Amino acid sequence: MSEKRESFPRRALQLRKRAKNKKPEFLRSESWRYSKLSESWRRPRGLDHKMRRKIKGWPPMVSTGYKGPKIARGLHPSGYWEVLIHNVQEISEVDSKTQAARIAHTVGKKKRAEIIAEARKKKVVVLNAKEVKEATEETEEKPTEGQKLKEKKVEKPKRKPAVEKKPAKKQESAKAKEEPKAKRKSAKAEKGVEKQ
Repeated sequence: MSEKRESFPRRALQLRKRAKNKKPEFLRSESWRYSKLSESWRRPRGLDHKMRRKIKGWPPMVSTGYKGPKIARGLHPSGYWEVLIHNVQEISEVDSKTQAARIAHTVGKKKRAEIIAEARKKKVVVLNAKEVKEATEETEEKPTEGQKLKEKKVEKPKRKPAVEKKPAKKQESAKAKEEPKAKRKSAKAEKGVEKQ
């Protein structure tokens, strides 16, 4: 790993990072004034435009003075030049010391796995290999339909021993409710007899 890194313009990357920290956010002129204007940069072209004339108090304009070093332009933050790859044969053209592979988004899971395996053999860095790891883990974790059927056959639900539910209490409570009613009826009947 240390041998690879020595060949990169490390100082140029540091300079680029420092230049990027000093670089302001370039706003489209008057985007802070009108909600209909987005903040994405547009060059002011008016003859009397204060921003174009670089008058004090107006936001800075995009200019070449904010550029980073020429050597570092187009480099990935890791220090490698990016090479877009669509198939396994294209990995053989990648220089492992100065270049890193980026798998195209149109490549499927199967071909991605093959490309990563080939890259590991040739010690080529793959910049977007993380996504593939997640995809392979998902495919490994998910059981197939045949495995699901076997699991269902093997795992039979255990029958729980029949436990007597508490219907006796319900019956008792029903009887208890009926008893006062019966007593009331008999009391009313007795009163009726007494009145007559």
